[in-house]
Amino acid sequence: MTQKTKFVLVGLAGVLAGAALTVNLSAIANKDAATALPIEELRAFTDVFARIKNDYVEPVDDKKLINGAINGMLNGLDPHSAYLDVEGFKDLQVGTQGEFGGLGIEVGMEDGFVRVVSPIEDTPAFKAGVKPGDLIIKLDDTPVKGMSLGDAVKRMRGKPGSKIKLTISRKGTDKPVVVIITRAVIKIRSVKSKLLENGYGYVRVTQFQEHTGELLADALTDLYKDNKAPLKGLILDLRNDPGGLLNGAVAVTAAFVKPDSLVVYTEGRSEDAKMRLTASRENYLRPMQIDYLKNLPEGVKQVPIVALVNSGSASASEIVAGALQDHKRAVIMGTRTFGKGSVQTILPIGNGTAIKLTTARYFTPNGRSIQAKGIEPDIVVEDPNLPSEDDGLGIREADLDKHLSNPNGGDPAPVVIKPSESIKAAPPAKPGKDGKDKDIKPLTLEPGEIVSKNDFQVNQALNLLKGLQILQGR
Repeated sequence: MTQKTKFVLVGLAGVLAGAALTVNLSAIANKDAATALPIEELRAFTDVFARIKNDYVEPVDDKKLINGAINGMLNGLDPHSAYLDVEGFKDLQVGTQGEFGGLGIEVGMEDGFVRVVSPIEDTPAFKAGVKPGDLIIKLDDTPVKGMSLGDAVKRMRGKPGSKIKLTISRKGTDKPVVVIITRAVIKIRSVKSKLLENGYGYVRVTQFQEHTGELLADALTDLYKDNKAPLKGLILDLRNDPGGLLNGAVAVTAAFVKPDSLVVYTEGRSEDAKMRLTASRENYLRPMQIDYLKNLPEGVKQVPIVALVNSGSASASEIVAGALQDHKRAVIMGTRTFGKGSVQTILPIGNGTAIKLTTARYFTPNGRSIQAKGIEPDIVVEDPNLPSEDDGLGIREADLDKHLSNPNGGDPAPVVIKPSESIKAAPPAKPGKDGKDKDIKPLTLEPGEIVSKNDFQVNQALNLLKGLQILQGR
């Protein structure tokens, strides 16, 4: 029986980087060998192939036809199954290392156009103002309609320093938005941290990569050193985190929960699509790797946590939020997450290409499916710098064509805090006559800062942690 490398993804919606990716060996040859082939349908396929070869107005290369057929089969299944040519497969593997060339956006296909799931922080696309939910309709002067996702990604990639014009359809705008972006080598440091004030730390995970667990351990250690005492509270920022390597998500969760606690499990048709991943070293470490979570500062597993999420939090970040919520290890604050709850397996074909195939759904420790629903925060705090959830301008998994359904039911209604209802300790904001905040300051970063002092959601999280500290003192 042939052994092939199999990559398992439960994350990013696009091809610009992989999501929730693990590597193992699995025997996939001869699977379902007893399944009868659909002879009539295959005969129809060969007839169409022959007609195109003989009668099409221009000669067509065999490889182009076959690749188009493979693309069509996979694109017709769901928004996340896709064919990866040689370049696309290499890009996916390189992207998980934290460095790749391009614009810095996570994308998927919808109705023949490229839909932005999330711009990656500190990249050219992010700085140019590309937003989650944007629909890319032209690349330079070429319409996207009719392109495969892989072809669109190829056009967006290019030599660092070269420019590309994106024409974007954005909900809430009457005319297409045109942005010109200069390509760059995308280098992403997946964990950023700082001490907000004495006793309260902030950690931002921008994407789950190969070294995210190690970087988190270093960040927590540094925060405790900088504070010179155990932390009173910690903000874990997962906003606009589109996913990443699965072992990275397990590592981040394992840093805060009890050893061997269930983090996530998956269910699919085949036996190797069924996994139970716990907060155990074998589920987040590479072979022979030293356990970087072993010597975390004392108190990390007890420190009160507020985890921030929004509609750009997808897949691996939803796994972390769901696990922390189920284990009652963190208060989840923000807005409902993207809802990417399916598992994609990368199956190399053998000629340098691969297929990305949806093979399972994943579930939180309490058996909740995130698919097409997302994680509902315990406390909803809207971002005043973005459209309200009520405006329906966001894009989530449930909005994508041919998305998988959610196999289980709903959660209790969360507490909702809108900016105009904020407590006095929140950032300066004066409600207008219509009840909306007119004077909320825009998010601006000072040189060397990783989070804005005017970040309303971060300040609300800090207020909550201080309140919890007062209650614990009593």
